Amino acid sequence: MRGTLLLIAGLLVPVAAQAAPNGAPPASAAKPAKAAPAAPSVAAAPAVATCTPPEPPPASARPAKPALPDKPACLDTKEGCPGWEAYSYNDAIKAYNLQAQAFRPIAEAYLQKLNAYVKASGEYAQCEVNAMQK
Repeated sequence: MRGTLLLIAGLLVPVAAQAAPNGAPPASAAKPAKAAPAAPSVAAAPAVATCTPPEPPPASARPAKPALPDKPACLDTKEGCPGWEAYSYNDAIKAYNLQAQAFRPIAEAYLQKLNAYVKASGEYAQCEVNAMQK
């Protein structure tokens, strides 16, 4: 309790010294002079505000890889597949390859967005470190 009262009294003394009439000008003048350098650190707070956290690309923008067509069971047998089943599977594979070709640039664009986010995250962390060191 006594420590709390001393702490409160210590906080009130500068306020009382500033509020006091010209009774102690030299002592009160020294206190505000030391308080003035604290004001630039408050002014430095907007510099901390310049550290804006990066926004990750939305998960909904993640492209979905096309599904590989189901392999017919007859491919694993000695006899193989009948002609029509082999041709339909071959057509499905060709369609998959076209979808995979269309998917690649979309996936690379999303990858670039992710890499930009990672880079921005590192820059944001460095900005926060620099702000803490000031």
